Amino acid sequence: MRRSRLLLAALLSLAVALAPALGMAAAGSGGSYGSRGSRTYMAPPTTRTSPYGAAPMERSLTPRQSPSYGAPNSGGYGNSYGYGARSPFMSGLLGGLIGAGLGGLLFGHGMFHGLGGMGSFIGLLIQIALIVFVVRWLFRRLVGQPAFSPGNGFARTGAPPNAAPFGGGGGAQGRTLEIAPPDYQAFEQLLYAVQAAWSAHDLNRLQQLATPEMVGVFGEQLAEQSSRGVRNIVSDVRLEQGDLSEAWSEGGRDYATVAMRFAMHDSTRDNAGRIVDGSVTEWVSTVEYWTFMRAPGGRWVLSAIQQAR
Repeated sequence: MRRSRLLLAALLSLAVALAPALGMAAAGSGGSYGSRGSRTYMAPPTTRTSPYGAAPMERSLTPRQSPSYGAPNSGGYGNSYGYGARSPFMSGLLGGLIGAGLGGLLFGHGMFHGLGGMGSFIGLLIQIALIVFVVRWLFRRLVGQPAFSPGNGFARTGAPPNAAPFGGGGGAQGRTLEIAPPDYQAFEQLLYAVQAAWSAHDLNRLQQLATPEMVGVFGEQLAEQSSRGVRNIVSDVRLEQGDLSEAWSEGGRDYATVAMRFAMHDSTRDNAGRIVDGSVTEWVSTVEYWTFMRAPGGRWVLSAIQQAR
């Protein structure tokens, strides 16, 4: 019985260590929606704020082009281990564990006989967790990405590794676009304004801040809250760090994708005002890619939100 409890604890610890982080309940509800022009299904460049890139777009009105951006060697999401994809390392690891267990059962030695007994199996799990930790640490050291860089607002010094420099967009679609300090200020203010309008269930305000596609997504999510008799409220939003991923112009429109890490108080209340999820005192932090769009000479509006990996 004691060994069984130790095994269960080890499995739960390993699952927590390897599982992707859950998204927040703020505007966008932890999903990836919207359009980025011809780059909608292309992975935006990584930045210091988000060194592991963005999750693939889950929902967009932009039709997929052919050949698919997700095809091998296409520069899309097909070669990454994000949502819907599997890591060869993890597949091989799980396959080996299952194979060893089935082999032990077939030959009458027990599920974990091939691994040297229950104690050895727990030790193997601990070794795997340590290896994953060391590999992640070495990766961050080698690519020069800090796990956390304190700061306020958007970075203005230097270009993030593997990302287009400020004023650059890279890629084959469209031409590069210069992003100036007033643009970064507009991005930050849009972050605050969108979250405020979301919390107030103010679709009229959201129509002034986002594209019709994003307003439609927000409207569906807010309607779902209303049907359940709850309201998600995001307050005290503060931008902790942000940097440019890419910026470009195409089809008479300008686009800019930025990675932002922001903190907030995130709570959900029922119709009686009771908190049913989250907290109004505990800070939660999330990292997302926000894409903004504008017509020439116009103002920026939100056109897409993607979760960071």
